[in-house]
Amino acid sequence: MRRTSLAQWPCSIARTMDLLGDWWTPLVLREAFYGIRRFDAFQESLGVARNTLTDRLRRLMEEGLLERRPYQTEPVRYDCVLTEKGRDFQGVLLVMNRWRDRWLAGEAGPPVAMHHDVCGQETRAEVVCATCGEPMTAGNARPRMGPGYPPQLAERPDARERFAG
Repeated sequence: MRRTSLAQWPCSIARTMDLLGDWWTPLVLREAFYGIRRFDAFQESLGVARNTLTDRLRRLMEEGLLERRPYQTEPVRYDCVLTEKGRDFQGVLLVMNRWRDRWLAGEAGPPVAMHHDVCGQETRAEVVCATCGEPMTAGNARPRMGPGYPPQLAERPDARERFAG
C-alpha cells in the first residue's frame, strides 16, 4: 500500500514529515551529525535492515540533504556527507532533543548533552524570534498565512478561521 504524499500540502510541518517518512530518516540524519559517513557504519550504529537503510540514504540524497563523495577509487566507494541543506536540519533535531530532555528524561537526566563550542557551555536549543531574539512559545506565537499559501485555499472558511487573529 502506498502512503499518501504530503509534499504539496500548504504546511511546512506536513511537507517535512513527507520528506522524513518514518523514524529511520531522522535517525540516519542524527548519525550523520555524529560523524557517521559510511553505509556499514550507519547500519551497525542503527541496527537497521540494509534495504531500509539503502532506501533512506537514497531518499536523503534525492532530497539534497546528503551527497555521495568518493573516498576510494579502486573499487569506487563513497561516503554519505551532509550538504548545506542537511546541516540546516540540525536545528530540528536539537529542538526535538530539547523537548525529549524536558519531558521524557529519566531521573539520571538527559542521555546526551549539547555542548556549545562558541561559549564552551553545556546548553539546550531554544526557538527564538529571528527579528527580536525573544523566545517563541505556544503562548506568544501563532501561524498566519504566508505568501506561498494557495490562494484557492485562502478563501475557505476553515482556513480563514485557522489563521484569524
